[in-house]
Amino acid sequence: MTADRPPLLSNPRSERVRLVAALGRRAARDKQGLFLVEGPQAVREMLRYAVHAAEVVYLTPAAARRHTEIVAAAREGGVRTQECTDQVLAALADTEHPQGVVAVARPVDVPLAQALDAVAADGFAVVLTHVRDPGNAGTVLRGADAFGASAVLVSAASVDVHNPKVVRSTVGSLFHLPVSTGTPVPELLGACRERGIRLLAADGAGSTTLPEVDLTGPHAWVMGNEAWGLDPGVLALCDEVVSIPIQRAESLNLAMAATVCLHASGAVRAERRS
Repeated sequence: MTADRPPLLSNPRSERVRLVAALGRRAARDKQGLFLVEGPQAVREMLRYAVHAAEVVYLTPAAARRHTEIVAAAREGGVRTQECTDQVLAALADTEHPQGVVAVARPVDVPLAQALDAVAADGFAVVLTHVRDPGNAGTVLRGADAFGASAVLVSAASVDVHNPKVVRSTVGSLFHLPVSTGTPVPELLGACRERGIRLLAADGAGSTTLPEVDLTGPHAWVMGNEAWGLDPGVLALCDEVVSIPIQRAESLNLAMAATVCLHASGAVRAERRS
């Protein structure tokens, strides 16, 4: 046994395992100041883009042999690795069928001012107001990453972006761009305005359609809650209310609407920079 290779963690009922497993709950994440990153893809992206946040990577022996690049990246970044039995890994993970790799990390959200700095330099962002569903939030974050958004701004009273389901559904995108959380909606929109970021509310009742809206210059797509959309007060704070033309379906859900809007912004950016 070497100093850099601790003994196999084999007791799924140990205190250490219990504390890590508890990170599936918001109260435990807040208390410990840590969160779970599950699956080889998400852990790989964390080690590549946010190694400063990584605390420890847990792997089964089989996963350690299969994902040598994760072990090497952890070692290079000074992140501790711990091999464990399948039973321990199952106790640590939030999913029913884990893939043999779970990491513990410190929160990666950034102050609002830092996120706005990235947008104000001719970028675009998405604002999630009171979005509660983890899968929706993660999908929007992944779409923002895919289409070149500068930041994701998540209001107070929204889902925790460090929720294991959010983290998994981003498939590593959580670590690729600035994500700011916890600011009340009026303050969040006001801060965007102060930075010269145009606010585009995505709403089916919008008088401006997506093909018509000006997507040049810094702007942010403002998305509402899954059930009730955007409050009239929030719509009043936005510069334009934009609808997405659809042919037959009655409406699009939050994640789909955000994806369409972000793709449009990304396409305009790509065309202007080509």
